[in-house]
Amino acid sequence: MQNEIENLNSLVSEIAKLLAERGETLSTAESCTGGMIASSIVNVSGASSFFKGGACTYWNEAKHNILGVPQRILDKYTEVSEETALAMAEGARQIYNTDWAVSTTGVAGPNGGTPGKPVGFVWMGVASNCKKIALNVKFSGNREEIREKTVFKVLTLLRNAIFEENEQKSTCTKVQ
Repeated sequence: MQNEIENLNSLVSEIAKLLAERGETLSTAESCTGGMIASSIVNVSGASSFFKGGACTYWNEAKHNILGVPQRILDKYTEVSEETALAMAEGARQIYNTDWAVSTTGVAGPNGGTPGKPVGFVWMGVASNCKKIALNVKFSGNREEIREKTVFKVLTLLRNAIFEENEQKSTCTKVQ
């Protein structure tokens, strides 16, 4: 467990460094992780220089009313979908006025799974001015393990997206 925490702290520190180099900011929109991403970020000293905040939107009503996820997306695709994950990330980016945002929505278990969306089925999103990325993963483990794996995976996805933009010398317009 200590090694996993150190790995997560190292990942967040790397993200912090990348964002600082670019002068950019981050926000979060969480459902199945219930604030664990935001907590992981603020566990690292210096988070206030790039992390503006996060929304824990467990119910669809909160996804819609707080993050602005269109009701038609929730009705058509459900809360555990690529469309919802992307809308959540973009909603957080807009309400917190950040350059980057990440989102998670899924079935952490032990109940709630269906044949099409079993326990461990998670959608993650990353949004910036330049890109919108969604990733679906089916994690194994108990509820806590699924949530922890989701946090690490979405932050890895974010780090890779920022790194890719650095490599491409992206010239996207920053959020004003």
